[in-house]
Order: sequence, then structure tokens, then C-alpha cells
Amino acid sequence: MSGAPSAASAPPALPLRHALLLGLLHGPAELLPISSSGHVTLVPWLARWPYAGLDGDLRKSFEVALHAGTAAALLIGLRDEVGEAARELDLRRAALIALSCAPPAIVGATLERPIERRLGTPATIAAGLALGSLAMVLADRRPQTRVGAEADWRDALALGAAQSAALIPGVSRNGATLAAARLRGFTREDANVLSRHAALPVIVGATLLKGARLWQRGIPRRTRAALALGAGASFASTLGSTWLIRQVERDRSLAPYAAYRLALAAVVARALRKRSACGPACLKRG
Repeated sequence: MSGAPSAASAPPALPLRHALLLGLLHGPAELLPISSSGHVTLVPWLARWPYAGLDGDLRKSFEVALHAGTAAALLIGLRDEVGEAARELDLRRAALIALSCAPPAIVGATLERPIERRLGTPATIAAGLALGSLAMVLADRRPQTRVGAEADWRDALALGAAQSAALIPGVSRNGATLAAARLRGFTREDANVLSRHAALPVIVGATLLKGARLWQRGIPRRTRAALALGAGASFASTLGSTWLIRQVERDRSLAPYAAYRLALAAVVARALRKRSACGPACLKRG
């Protein structure tokens, strides 16, 4: 007999406390070069929350909500910088922004689904964290003598390629673009500015596109509270953490962030070994 699924057979919902905690985590993780998407997957997995067992569309919708909260907060928190950049926008700067946005737009449009299916596991996220750390360490060793006004089409494409790589969970858009800018020889302060100016249009554009898809598909009533809470917490934590941008922007090495990423990757690798050794019983528990 057909009909609506019973409460017992319906897919599990996202607990509100987990939505709140992941939203609070998302803001700082987005502003630091440590991968917000990686943390949103790894923290529930390490804590054995039921997040990984949720319906794939629900997880995707929740992550869109987190990014929407972050994008709105960034536009407000960086409004002076965004306004100044808009006033100074000319044909050359517009072309550079377009060049930096083109690679992630193309890769996202063609490979989004395969990336989500195959590269969103704890093992691949740990690999992304480790590889991103290596790039950051190498970038720190490069001479940093160039200023932002010297950026050309090759720099824009390098930032675009970095953003394409950051579609892999664990790599980090912030970390990848910072590393790319520093590898191109830009000073640490100007590398941060270039990273933000390249990433913000992509973050806002992707959020609007995915949000429109979500709206067209419809949001199940039982998930609306969790999505709203996650988005609100992400907005608040991002807005309250914008001072972290200045911390990264100071004349400091990326080595501490690289070390943290490697440590997290090691924790994930150890957990994977333990769960593999434990067998099906551990896997069933998460």
C-alpha cells in the first residue's frame, strides 16, 4: 500500500543543536585558511554525529544555508572595502576579476556532482588539508615583493585555478588563493586583498545560484528551522569573526595554519585506521 512515509521510516532530521554548532563553526573556518567545508564534514564525523547519514539533499541544502549566512555577513563586514573596490572598478580590474572567476565557474558547472560524490569523504578531505598545507608552506618561502597594482592576467588566472582546486573539500578557498598570490610574489597584505577580491564574487555568485536551485526545489517544512538556525549562526559567527582577517593579513607566516591542517589530517587518518580495524560494528556507529 502506497502513501506518505511514516515517522519511523522518514529520513532523520538535522538536530537543531548540531545546526547551531556547525553554523557557529562555519564563520571562523571560512575566514581562516583551514577549509570551512572540510570542517563541516569532519567535525560531525569525528564526533559521531548522525550528519553523514542524513539525506544528501538535506546536507547540501544546509551547506547552502551556511554559505548564505557567511556571504551576507562578509558583504556587511567588509562593506567599506567592497565599496572602495566598486568605486575604483575600471575595465582592467573588471577583466581581472572575470578571469579569476571563470575557472571555478567552469569547473563547478561541469564537475560539481562528481566532486561532491567522490571527494567529500573524510579520507579525501584529509588529503586536501595536507596538500593545501604543502602549498602554503612553499608559498611562505617565496620572495614577496609585488604589490596589488601589479596584478595582471596571469595572476588572475592563477587565482582562478586556485579557486577551482578549492572546490575539493579540504583545500580551502582562502588558503588556496592566499598561497597562489604569495607564490606569485605578492606581499602578504596585498595577497590577502587579492584573495578576498577574487573569492568574494565567487562565494556570493555560487550562493545565489545554489540558493535559487534550492528555492525552486522547495525546502521541506521539517528542515526549515535547522536551515534557518544554521544560516543565522553562520551569519553571526562570520560577522563576529571578521577581525580574524586582520590577523591573517598581518606580516605573519602561513605555517601555523599549515601545521593545524596537518594535525587535523593526522587525527582523521588515525580515526580512519581505528574504525577500519574495529570492523563493521564501528562503521555502523559512524
